[in-house]
Amino acid sequence: MTQTAKHVGLYIAGAWRPAQEGRRFQRRSPLDGQAVSEAEAAGLEDARQAVEAALEAFPAWSETPPSQRRDLLWKAAEALEARLEAFVEAMVEETGATPGWAHLNVHLAAGMLKEAAALTTQITGEVIPSDRPGTLAFAVRQPVGVILSLAPWNAPVILGVRALATPLACGNTVVFKGSELSPRTHALIVEALAEAGLPPGVVNFLTTAPEDAPRVVEALIAHPGVRRVNFTGSTRTGRIIAELAGRHLKPVLLELGGKAPAIVLKDADLEAAARAIAFGAFANQGQICMSTERVVVEEAVADALVERLAQRAASLPVGDPRTGQAALGCLVEPKAAERVASLVEEALAQGARLVAGGRKQGPFFWPTVLDRVTPKMRIYHEESFGPVAVVVRVADEEEAVRVANDTEYGLSAAIFTRDIAKGLKLAKRVQSGICHINGPTVHDEPQMPFGGVKASGYGRFGGRAGIHEFTELRWITVQTEPLQFPF
Repeated sequence: MTQTAKHVGLYIAGAWRPAQEGRRFQRRSPLDGQAVSEAEAAGLEDARQAVEAALEAFPAWSETPPSQRRDLLWKAAEALEARLEAFVEAMVEETGATPGWAHLNVHLAAGMLKEAAALTTQITGEVIPSDRPGTLAFAVRQPVGVILSLAPWNAPVILGVRALATPLACGNTVVFKGSELSPRTHALIVEALAEAGLPPGVVNFLTTAPEDAPRVVEALIAHPGVRRVNFTGSTRTGRIIAELAGRHLKPVLLELGGKAPAIVLKDADLEAAARAIAFGAFANQGQICMSTERVVVEEAVADALVERLAQRAASLPVGDPRTGQAALGCLVEPKAAERVASLVEEALAQGARLVAGGRKQGPFFWPTVLDRVTPKMRIYHEESFGPVAVVVRVADEEEAVRVANDTEYGLSAAIFTRDIAKGLKLAKRVQSGICHINGPTVHDEPQMPFGGVKASGYGRFGGRAGIHEFTELRWITVQTEPLQFPF
């Protein structure tokens, strides 16, 4: 282990420990290639022990009064916020994120824990009228058991906490597998939960070497103790997770990729639209599932909008986030920047026009605006996961809706118009789980139902919608009068 690399252990049954096989893997910074984290490489036995620890902890945790769970989750939020500088350091080193993005991650994640704390007393049921005389019938929601939570690297604190908070609030126990690209960042979340006083086994944490991840995840899903799975990540991996869960008849919540459109109508406030689109396209170097990847604009105002977008892209400084001077840091790996560059170069060769950016240097890619993109180009269809705003010109709002829906994805969307009634009408026709009128595609709040449709996944994180995902709905009756039977 190099001098700068920080050790990340496994957390099972309330204790930090090494992997059974004694193996570790390194996470190297995309900024300079230096090893910044050295994490334990969990194997199949570690996975089994993590599930067994969660199973053992479940009966007591599921019966813990809601007020106690609420207090523990609130303390976890405070412990998370107290680690702000550690999170900033870890995110910058492991993923090349800017300090500003790390601050936003911690702030929103703490809010998610506080929202989950509030949910503990909102897990309710209902009395249902029965046609059978003397029958009291009601539906209740109960925790399901052990939840397997799989979180990605791109918003590691937000998405790591989101994978844990509501399951815990509902009385479930969790096996949390961190990303191979941000193991130290994810371990800090678990440290906060442990400091808050969650009982041993309620949360268990695994990190795996990249080459081991598929078999370990498959074993976790197959374990009979795991009752549900939640995964946030790429659509490609999400399909694999869904197939494995389906094989074992286990419900799974998937939040996957996106190709979010921002529809700009001719009556829109173009300056406000340009500001929102620039944020949505370039925040965290475009490495957000909600990133604005397509700007669908009516031809009548396209030139004016493109000019504004180009100016905003050109004004954003790119550089080493450790200096504190950059609006954009680097992509998570040099090969990610290479992929974005290839998509841009191919589009240019097929007739797109570069109006800003397009520059690549190692893992850095400058904020880019591509105009006159058409369906024959890969970047029209494929998620770039980079800082590229793709402009597609359309004749009118009908074509705008058609183009917005011309994708396999359906996570977030935006519509810019001064006619709010029209915006609401069009929002109903856009095929996405989320749609913002006169706001950026990148937006999240702990209490909102977050999730997509089509290849962006299914199920919803957030607020009361999350209770539905992480509880079982049971029908229970009480017979208060004697029954008459036909035999």
